[in-house]
Amino acid sequence: MARAAPRPLPLPLRLLAMLCAFAVMVVFAVVLARLTLQPSPASEALTHTNLRPGRSLRAYLDQPALHDAVRQIGGNILLGVPFGVLAPVVAPRTRGFLRVLVLTAVVMLMVETAQGALVTGRAFDIDDVILNTGGALIGYLLAGRRLGRTVHARKPTS
Repeated sequence: MARAAPRPLPLPLRLLAMLCAFAVMVVFAVVLARLTLQPSPASEALTHTNLRPGRSLRAYLDQPALHDAVRQIGGNILLGVPFGVLAPVVAPRTRGFLRVLVLTAVVMLMVETAQGALVTGRAFDIDDVILNTGGALIGYLLAGRRLGRTVHARKPTS
């Protein structure tokens, strides 16, 4: 049995959904900036740039306290989830697994580059980019794909 195409939302609801998604995206951007671009002078001696995928993950998992590893890895994954949910709603051209992957990787690379180059006590970490991008893909698969389709469904042609 063929699956019916989603019915398009009425224009006022679609605009409201896009406005709400945009507002949440702005809040997400502020939270992301506060978490990643806030100086940490006390950590300056402890920070090291990581360009080798997996190096930081191994370091997190080698820590004696599992709580710290879960906080670091889980936090980076969760940080990407809103991006994967909201991007297809805010910008319909970003719908699609590959587009979300590329867009998220580019944005997170820019955030990590700014963090490593401009913020005291912070460093570029490729594992953060990978985890954030993975989180965005999870968000896209769990909700972003469906929300994007619902908000931006095309009217059936007669």
